[in-house]
Amino acid sequence: MSKKMILSGVGLWTPEHSITNEELISSYNAYADHFNEVNKVQIEEGSLAAKPHSSAEFVEKASGIKSRYIYAKEGVLDIHRMRPVLEERSDDQLSQQAEIAVEAAKKALINANKTASDIDAVIVSCAYTQRSYPAIAIEVQEALGIEGFGFDMLVACSAATFGMHRAYEMVAAGTARAVLVINPELVSPQINYTDRDSHFIFGDVATATIVESDETAAPGHGFELLSTKAVTKFSNNIRSNFGYITHSTDADPYGPDKLFHQEGRKVFKEVCPMAAEHITEHLATHGLVPSDLKRWWLHQANINMNTLISKKLLGRDATREEAPIVLDTYANAASAGSVIAFALHHQDLVKGDLGILCSFGAGYSIGSLLVQKR
Repeated sequence: MSKKMILSGVGLWTPEHSITNEELISSYNAYADHFNEVNKVQIEEGSLAAKPHSSAEFVEKASGIKSRYIYAKEGVLDIHRMRPVLEERSDDQLSQQAEIAVEAAKKALINANKTASDIDAVIVSCAYTQRSYPAIAIEVQEALGIEGFGFDMLVACSAATFGMHRAYEMVAAGTARAVLVINPELVSPQINYTDRDSHFIFGDVATATIVESDETAAPGHGFELLSTKAVTKFSNNIRSNFGYITHSTDADPYGPDKLFHQEGRKVFKEVCPMAAEHITEHLATHGLVPSDLKRWWLHQANINMNTLISKKLLGRDATREEAPIVLDTYANAASAGSVIAFALHHQDLVKGDLGILCSFGAGYSIGSLLVQKR
């Protein structure tokens, strides 16, 4: 009998700092007032648009977000800076992203009852990496004392599920006994905190999962990975254009288009039906329908997106037990959102229960994993 793939461990690292909607909006409105005063003449002439005010109520209604965790809070609420204060580290120091990746990885190893010697591959899969090379994954591999190999992946908000897909395939092919997949989402440096429409969306976090076969996993522990499904479709509606090419184009390397920006209404309209169709098709390959699932660990981008997708699938609103929400306190944690939901809301499932992890984001990209409690 062929071996089964097991999701045997999960780890969640949460920053010690958080920012409430009230804090964030108070800072943004003060920044807007300052900007409008400094640029009063151009605004009155019509050559420059005034910065509008926002409100905590608007943010919660539009997104479901009430607060977000952040790696470094200093500087973000300073109207003369509006970005985190991070000290540059020397090449012989552990990078900030590797640091939080290691913390999540250690938790996943404990949860899976594994040590570094049990892991053959490390995948760091997230929305942004701190540098191009050497790979953050190889730095993490070194820090944890893992033999074998590591590499980075960038698939925006589907990076976690796509990374787990690669782990599934490597273990199934026998090229690795166990794979550690880490999602160190240090996204706050890429947020435009001066943009009313996007400054509240993201939070920092790190998650990690371990994929191995039933030959090495503890008996009855974890979830069997029944199958995976992925799709991508090119879209410009979510972009971040920061990159080394600006060194040659002479464009502002930190201009608004180089940071996260999106056409939110278009994303909502286009991604929701794509995600619902994707999940329906994935389940159908197993002869399942949405009502057969005990749990939905969906991407945590926007409460209205999750509500609509669940309604399309179930024909009714999903309960918080069926489709847990964590974005109220974690905000959009990029690729880590569905993994956070899984980490915090899987302990009550019993043998045979089915669930699905699903991400959807820039690309567009959608990734899912159908799992069953062992």
